[in-house]
Amino acid sequence: MNGLRKYLDKIKPNFEKGGKMSSLWSTFDGFESFLFVPNTTSKRGVHIHDANDSKRTMIIVVMALIPALLFGMYNVGYQHYLVTGQEAGFWTMFFYGFLAVLPQIIVSYVVGLGIEFAVAQVKHEEVAEGFLVSGLLIPMIVPVETPLWQIAVATAFAVVFAKEVFGGTGYNVLNVALVTRAFLFFAYPGQMSGDSVFIRTGKTFGMGGTATTVDAYTGATPLGQAAMVGNEVPQITNAIGEPISSLDYFIGLIPGSVGETSTIAILLGALLLLVTGVASWKIMISIFGSGFLTALLFNAIGGNGVMLMPAIDHILLGGFAFGAVFMATDPVTASRTETGKWIYGILIGFLAVVIRALNPGYPEGMMLAILLMNVFAPLIDFYVVDANIKKRLNRAKAVSTAQSK
Repeated sequence: MNGLRKYLDKIKPNFEKGGKMSSLWSTFDGFESFLFVPNTTSKRGVHIHDANDSKRTMIIVVMALIPALLFGMYNVGYQHYLVTGQEAGFWTMFFYGFLAVLPQIIVSYVVGLGIEFAVAQVKHEEVAEGFLVSGLLIPMIVPVETPLWQIAVATAFAVVFAKEVFGGTGYNVLNVALVTRAFLFFAYPGQMSGDSVFIRTGKTFGMGGTATTVDAYTGATPLGQAAMVGNEVPQITNAIGEPISSLDYFIGLIPGSVGETSTIAILLGALLLLVTGVASWKIMISIFGSGFLTALLFNAIGGNGVMLMPAIDHILLGGFAFGAVFMATDPVTASRTETGKWIYGILIGFLAVVIRALNPGYPEGMMLAILLMNVFAPLIDFYVVDANIKKRLNRAKAVSTAQSK
């Protein structure tokens, strides 16, 4: 690393003001800050000087995502070999999933970072680290069969219209990764839902051909199966028709988006976020609690398979846990006041289950619930702050009145 540091110091003057490549300063600065901790400090204004900068924060979130990502890669291979009836070991399944997901990660980062570097160059600003997380989140929340060109188009749309037009990292109103998924869902619904998009059956990486033809199987997610059931408790099965339980949901060997299936892997990431103080435990707890209680209410009411699905299963299935841990806690788009975080989380959990239960055509409600509350987060904070101001003014008036007497 010392050699690389010396090399960067040697070529750095070429990119600084007056250098022959000064027009590429933002690009050079972005790569340098990615490789090494910047040694610059604030020059003016009031600042808190802390070792925990935005780069370290983003790296912690990426580390928290790793358990869910690795499990998701294994699960992609597991589901493939399950439905094709082929025998395969752990590493064969994992590398199958790794090679299936890796192109999506590359496309997400190349497109997103490419736009961010280009915008930074035009605006003569530093390249922010925000897309380090968004670039990994995007391939983790879309079906594994999503075409790469669609991921590229959706990522470009989200980065430009949900982030850069608002001013870049720290100014966006909506979660960039969720906007990518929403764009895909509404623009290309055939690639975001259905029985086949969550399981690869037509490709066998590294084996020189195509997989065994599958005459009949269901690749529908458990939530998708529940949505097709009438007024009775749904009997959920895996891709080959074998019954599965809440324990299977918790472990995660079920059809679903790459990073959303394993609740235990997601909770490992949540533990890191909470220990490091990166994410708000108030938002997480309020989402889980509100979602569970809302599901219990629908259990009592009944009406369709999703309403009658056990409350704990709502927490374990779909993107509920993943959204609660990694999406809703985004410090930029979430409520920032302490009371507001409770309100924000309670409404997300409530809305996610309501959308699932009352809209069978869209059994996964977490994405829309979080995006909706992203819009209302500033309003929630406004009223929380306004209430605190009024409370303090009334207290001051009471004290003044008591002293005058």
